[in-house]
Amino acid sequence: MVDAAKEPGEAQGLRPAAPEPVPGAEQAPSEQVPSEQAPSEPSEDEAERAVEKLERPLPEGVRRRVVGLASDALGGLPAAELPQSLRQYAKFTPARRAKYAATALAAALESEPAFRVRIAERLRLGQPDLVKALESGSVPGAADPMDVAAAAYLVRPAGWSRLVTEAGEEAERAGAEGAAAEASRLVEKLQAELAELRAGARADLDRQRADAEEVRREAESLRKKVRSLESDTRRAQAETRKLAAELEAAKAQASAERSAAEGEARRLRHRVSELETAAEQGRRSAREGRSVEDMRLRLLLDTVLQSAQGLQRELALPVSQIRPADLVEAVVPGAASPHDVARRGLAEDDPALLDQLLAIPQVHLVVDGYNVTKTGYPTLPLEQQRIRLLGGLAMLAQRTQAEVTCVFDGQDLDVPVIMAPPRGVRVRFSRTGETADELIRRLVRAEPQGRPVVVVSADREVAEGVRKAGARPVASVLLLNRLSRP
Repeated sequence: MVDAAKEPGEAQGLRPAAPEPVPGAEQAPSEQVPSEQAPSEPSEDEAERAVEKLERPLPEGVRRRVVGLASDALGGLPAAELPQSLRQYAKFTPARRAKYAATALAAALESEPAFRVRIAERLRLGQPDLVKALESGSVPGAADPMDVAAAAYLVRPAGWSRLVTEAGEEAERAGAEGAAAEASRLVEKLQAELAELRAGARADLDRQRADAEEVRREAESLRKKVRSLESDTRRAQAETRKLAAELEAAKAQASAERSAAEGEARRLRHRVSELETAAEQGRRSAREGRSVEDMRLRLLLDTVLQSAQGLQRELALPVSQIRPADLVEAVVPGAASPHDVARRGLAEDDPALLDQLLAIPQVHLVVDGYNVTKTGYPTLPLEQQRIRLLGGLAMLAQRTQAEVTCVFDGQDLDVPVIMAPPRGVRVRFSRTGETADELIRRLVRAEPQGRPVVVVSADREVAEGVRKAGARPVASVLLLNRLSRP
């Protein structure tokens, strides 16, 4: 490949210098030149180009162009022909090589002449016209100085260092001219902004002067208003003092009138007291008149009574203690109670027992509502339970004419219960914080001693409490059996 690269140079009379050997590196077999093809002694021009060097570092713009050309050509070279430091970048894209391998490429181009010659051959194939012009000693006028310098650095024709230096100087001049132009443009821009700021400052100053004048006029107007308000304040203070004096005079007059009114009121109260005394004396005289008549009637009545008593003593008639009705055998109502009913051994759930209890005169039946409904039909909603129980109690009250009170637990109610109690049944809900059991015990205690009271509840505590108060407890099943019977 090296021999192939040498042929175009030899044809044009520009033979590249032999690559310098790299210490400690083995030469690839493809790069070894047979002895019969070893390059001849370099010519005088070639020797002169070989010792030609740059007097200053490679300009940055030229360096970027050289690295870009090398990174583009690196992918087309076999890995064995690459310097050891560049083989790790062989699989990178040209853009990544130019970014990450720029320093390594620049060092390899400077220290590896064989690698530089291979990059120059790639450049010769890509830009043959530019390379030919450089090797012939003529520089295209329309070519970019950076491209010319980069090609000269790689190909290294006669005077390449001068071309690179001139391109660097041209780039510096262009940069300086651009910087000067940018500075001039920036100065012009700053001058325009300064003029605009000055104009704005003058406008602001004029506006502030106008505002100050307006403020001065407003201040003068406000001073006039303040003087006017001070004058009005003085007049108002004088008027206030005048009204205060009139108010004091009115208070004094009102005080005198109040004193006169109090004196008149005392006189009237004394007159009223005299009239009340006269009226009381008149009422006393009338009572004394009626007392004389009452005394006469009482005297006549006492005379009659004493005569009757004298006749009773004379006839020796004893005082009668027995009446005819007392001789008739029956149960005395005051002696009978719900505890004396059902002495014939009726069962506690026999409906006949409840009929006997309700047959007692003036009996009061108290029902623990939810205790009965949750025993008999717990699956129904509470509202349906109440309706069903109250309907049965209404028919029972109509048949027995007994007083019936049904108590429900109302301590957890969120809203009032709207319902029409059935005829003959008193419906009560316990208050907030009170249970139905407590309300039942209060109802039993409210009854007079000796009145028959029957309480329907399956609660043992309720039964014990009402039994101590004198009531007769019965089970809820007894009432349910009685209601289910036609």
